[in-house]
Amino acid sequence: MSLITSTDELASVCRRLAAHPFVTVDTEFLRETTFWPKVCVIQLASDDESVAVDALAEDLDLTPFFDLMADPAVTKVFHAARQDIEIIWHLAKLIPAPLFDTQVAAMVCGFGDQVSYSELVQSVCKVTLDKSSRFTDWARRPLSDAQIVYAIADVTYLRDIYRYLHTRLERSGRLHWLMDEMSTLTSPSTYEQHPENAWERLKHRARKPRDLAALMELAAWREHEAQTRDVPRSRVLKDDALIDIAIAAPRDAEALGNLRSFPRGMERSRAGVEILAAIERGLARDPKSLPRHTREQRSAGGGATVELLKVLLRQVAERHGVAAKMIATVDDLEAIAVNDKADVAALTGWRRELFGQKALELKRGRLALTVENGKVATLEWREAPSEALSQEVA
Repeated sequence: MSLITSTDELASVCRRLAAHPFVTVDTEFLRETTFWPKVCVIQLASDDESVAVDALAEDLDLTPFFDLMADPAVTKVFHAARQDIEIIWHLAKLIPAPLFDTQVAAMVCGFGDQVSYSELVQSVCKVTLDKSSRFTDWARRPLSDAQIVYAIADVTYLRDIYRYLHTRLERSGRLHWLMDEMSTLTSPSTYEQHPENAWERLKHRARKPRDLAALMELAAWREHEAQTRDVPRSRVLKDDALIDIAIAAPRDAEALGNLRSFPRGMERSRAGVEILAAIERGLARDPKSLPRHTREQRSAGGGATVELLKVLLRQVAERHGVAAKMIATVDDLEAIAVNDKADVAALTGWRRELFGQKALELKRGRLALTVENGKVATLEWREAPSEALSQEVA
């Protein structure tokens, strides 16, 4: 068990780690009271050693760690890398590369959607992890021995999981599938927080252009406020209140304060003034400037088509041993249902070969779904009379 607390120690260990073809990486962080995640511990491992870095140690400079993350000769292995990379991006405007995410790799290998690290450790390493320190306060010092042991375990078993999954992907010829996914994880746009796009994360009832325009402006205001104050979005204004305001579109402080979901007295604050200004900006927007897909009307048969596409997706996923979510999302299916040339991942690359082309054939009536021996099967129409129907059974 090794805990790094000084810059010299960190520089020394990073030099040793850089001599290896890959390192495993994880972080422990807190973000319950902040907008930006606060990194508390960084875990690193090679075949020779594993360490935990006290990221809150006084005068510790993380530059050696960032240099290691940028080293093109070393593959950085994470499990569910997105939040870890978000931390590194926020601190250093750097994205670790080359990158290997074992959660995504496991989806390609048929382990299901978003398989957890502990599940992979159990399945691949035949070890049951001790989770007793999972929800401890990682910002409290000193760190306990139990916390350090728990943290380091998150990168030690990751070495064997990486080798196992990498070998399976090579043997199946699917390694390039994973690389396609890594391109999304290594894109700065994945981690850049643009207030004008904040409305997209909301599950809302804003269907009218007027409501959506107000919601877009309100969400942008809240996002900017949360980032500036470094507090969670809900500390500024909860989602349900934001949506209620957008739909009601109050034009003065009294009307704003009368909304049941709006915090009492907030209408008389600086925030109240800014919220009303955001509503005015939204109401002044040209409906034609709104995102196109929000104005598109689903065809009458769109819902039924989506349901058939879901069945086809499950059949393809089971037959090829790939997590369905890895192939296509519900948004992808809805887009395909109304547009044969939809700009979605499911209609490009290996996903099109596996599923997208079949989805289009299903829409065109050249592919049917049936049940054979208790499993969904596809029936494909052929031109030649002698081959009218050919079966592809899951």
